Amino acid sequence: MGQRTRPDTQLKADPYLGCSLLLVGPLSTAPPRCLLSASSLKQHRICCSRTFSVQSNKRSGVETFNLSDFVKESSNETRRAINNDLRSTDKHAYLPDDSDIGISRTVCFETYGCQMNVNDTEIAWSILQKKGYQRTSDVAEADVVLLVTCSIREKAEQTIWNRLRELTAMKKKRLKTRVPMKIGVLGCMAERLKSELLEREKLVDVLAGPDAYRDLPRLLSVARGGQQASNVLLSLEETYADVMPVHRSLHGHGAFVSIMRGCDNMCSYCVVPFTRGRERSRPVASVLEEVRILSEQGVKEVTLLGQNVNSYRDMSEKQVAGPEPSLSRGFRTVYRARPGGLRFTDLLDRVSLIDPEMRIRFTSPHPKDFPDEVLQLIEERDNICKQLHLPAQSGSNRVLQAMRRGYTREAYLELVRNIKRLIPGVSLSSDFIAGFCGETEEDHLETLSVIRDVRYNVGFLFAYSMRNKTHAFHRLQDDVPAEVKQRRLEELIAVFREEAAKVNAELVGSIQLVLVEGESKRSDQDLFGRNDGNLKVIFPRQEEGGHNTGISTDANMAPINPGDYVLVKITSANSQSLRGHALCHTSLKDSVKLVSVYCHERLPDSSSQYHA
Repeated sequence: MGQRTRPDTQLKADPYLGCSLLLVGPLSTAPPRCLLSASSLKQHRICCSRTFSVQSNKRSGVETFNLSDFVKESSNETRRAINNDLRSTDKHAYLPDDSDIGISRTVCFETYGCQMNVNDTEIAWSILQKKGYQRTSDVAEADVVLLVTCSIREKAEQTIWNRLRELTAMKKKRLKTRVPMKIGVLGCMAERLKSELLEREKLVDVLAGPDAYRDLPRLLSVARGGQQASNVLLSLEETYADVMPVHRSLHGHGAFVSIMRGCDNMCSYCVVPFTRGRERSRPVASVLEEVRILSEQGVKEVTLLGQNVNSYRDMSEKQVAGPEPSLSRGFRTVYRARPGGLRFTDLLDRVSLIDPEMRIRFTSPHPKDFPDEVLQLIEERDNICKQLHLPAQSGSNRVLQAMRRGYTREAYLELVRNIKRLIPGVSLSSDFIAGFCGETEEDHLETLSVIRDVRYNVGFLFAYSMRNKTHAFHRLQDDVPAEVKQRRLEELIAVFREEAAKVNAELVGSIQLVLVEGESKRSDQDLFGRNDGNLKVIFPRQEEGGHNTGISTDANMAPINPGDYVLVKITSANSQSLRGHALCHTSLKDSVKLVSVYCHERLPDSSSQYHA
């Protein structure tokens, strides 16, 4: 029972029970996604002591309750009780007892978009694996193909539409003797375009929104019977805290750990609050347990995930009397944060103490949630990476106001100066949107100047794409021509690359601590990894002692494998990567000491700085 009124949510009178039933989902699809009888309503005390108002439908002669009546009388405890009941049983009256078992059925996942979708894939697979499904990477051999989708931009959605048409053609060509292929769409696109996917295009058998992955076994059972199945309800509480994701990262060296879901910021261009719902944070104990397990499995790097990851607040810890949330100076929000609970600083502190040899990153943050205590903790802990993502989106105050970002250009630049003061050598990345509603040439030039002033190492730049449901869709006009957006985007990219090349060139001659990820895509003779600042570092697989680095190397170095920490002497750089030569194996703990040793061996005419 959510708080959102949906066009596909209806109340209908049941002539046999003498009360109203809540049917959620298109009436043409069966079975309904949620069915509450009179006894269940009484059991969960949805109908409180106050009498409901009843409206009469004179045309049909049917009396129905308003949806608002149910919502008003439903407390948080009621919703939680219902959710717990739904989770506690996998049986449904309209399905055979074993119908949700996936024995001998194979599933193939295709993941598109952000790191959150990678984590969603791991959660969905964990749920299906427990029901007996087997996983395959070969679409042609799969009984079920599930696309984990993104709706952030039109191009991302168009990619999914094209893929769905390809899969539908493949499905039609499958031999009659084989099990019919079932196609499912999971994630943001499932919630945003449910009607088009199910009814108009008829390309999918199963839809599951970001908060409905627990329901996947049932949905697939319904689809196996020849019906379309859908659950795109958003939750106020779902965090999948009790679901241990099945991590399948390359070579097992890194993993994503979701710590919160949804977003409350309501930026005018962003569809996330409408596809993933309101912010809710996973309990600290659940996060810590997952990170401990990953550490025991030998994972060397964990990235904490959330749509607004640094606004994390564990409200299950209400007994902890926390202070009012402090924001970055000069920043504001469109909502009032709740007091109490454990904040992001508390979680980051505890996670970093689990394994001193495990790197900790987090994404994607909002600039408003970088108070000094977070920055100081990052500087103090060797295993928290000195790399921050600061999405600016624009350098124009007028555009920032239209975007509802909650800060000015001046406040943002002051935050950057504060970060660089508290975390020397920090690596910064950002997001920028070209051609937002009403953006002028002057606004565009101000954005270019921010890129030059800050000098980012990494950037994510896109032309604006209007999304329905957003504040901009309802209140603003997408009045910048497509060709102007593209030209401005190209100019943003050119300036970014120019500045990033300069910033990265300053690292030539330095020694970087690199976590090896694997073989370079361009040459099997090279390996690559990432430094503390999340820059790609490429170096030869085989090293020889003193290989023109200016300092001696370990001539008898053991083979370098993915998941190893190595020190790399940087010899060249461009706007996207660094190149160098491996010096030796190391660890997080020993890297600072080893860098100091190598620094004393540098050539007399060298003035380069060395960084771990």
